[in-house]
Amino acid sequence: MELSPSPTSRSQAAEPFRQIQILRANIEQVIRGKEDVVKLAVVALLAKGHLLIEDIPGVGKTTLASALARSLDCTFRRVSFTSDLLPSDIIGVTIFNSETREFEFKPGPIFTNVLLADEINRTTPKTQSALLEAMSEFRVSVDNRQHNLPDPFFVLATQNPVEHHGTYPLPDSQLDRFLLRIEMGYPQRDAEKEIIVRQRLTHPAETLQAVLTSNEVVALQKQVREIRVQDSVLDYLMAVVEATRTADAVQLGASPRGSLSLYRASQALAAVEGRDYVLPDDVKTLAVPVLAHRLLLKGRMATAAGTHRATSCRVIEEILGRVEVPL
Repeated sequence: MELSPSPTSRSQAAEPFRQIQILRANIEQVIRGKEDVVKLAVVALLAKGHLLIEDIPGVGKTTLASALARSLDCTFRRVSFTSDLLPSDIIGVTIFNSETREFEFKPGPIFTNVLLADEINRTTPKTQSALLEAMSEFRVSVDNRQHNLPDPFFVLATQNPVEHHGTYPLPDSQLDRFLLRIEMGYPQRDAEKEIIVRQRLTHPAETLQAVLTSNEVVALQKQVREIRVQDSVLDYLMAVVEATRTADAVQLGASPRGSLSLYRASQALAAVEGRDYVLPDDVKTLAVPVLAHRLLLKGRMATAAGTHRATSCRVIEEILGRVEVPL
């Protein structure tokens, strides 16, 4: 006879899901009326990916980053990206110590658990590329020596898609390093009114307390990798990705990195929803934020200002409408 799980084992199994809900609720104390945005930010963190928030100024991009960082008992650094920022300003430099007569590495702000790259498209491609190795390999190379980054390491970048003067669009190789690209959008009227009232005396983020340690975040990231994905769901995921490579409006579709990103993000979303298995709906929910920024469009659609993101999202939505969903 098969024994049913004991109350203790059930409680232990449910603990990760409870921690995730506590994290979400803590962030939502500050980010009002944006439950879906908070959910996707947590998905990016748990999937051990990076998040790009693209929207106009003043809608809460930096506030979301601050609320997430304050909810974690981790180190947090903010770097305002400007045109004169150098790669060494982010990574660090090697200097000669006259006392020890040796060269020493002085780490830059990238050596943190949560890095807010504010207005990332305002710095030069050379400085943007300094993040490439860090975001994909979780280490940096300086003077032919490799330095490992802290664990966890999470980059949360912001950019304004409307203003183009003095900006440097992220190259495809840089965009591809971001697990998700999302928009904040304007809040609903009731939520905006609540924001105004609650910030009358002080900002809610200033009093936010940490609810997870860095070790707990690392443990959750490992447990998310164990979320079950049935073959039928994986085949559906692959069908969606492969369809981006044959779409009429697309010159280059999502790469295998895109497939893996969608897979891991779907596992994280299942965990955020309190499940230990992935549903096709998880794949559908994440297809646009995971895949749209990885598409290279054809002709005018690839260069016309303001049309690339909208067209990419529309292509993904059309694909989701015609790819058969497993039962």
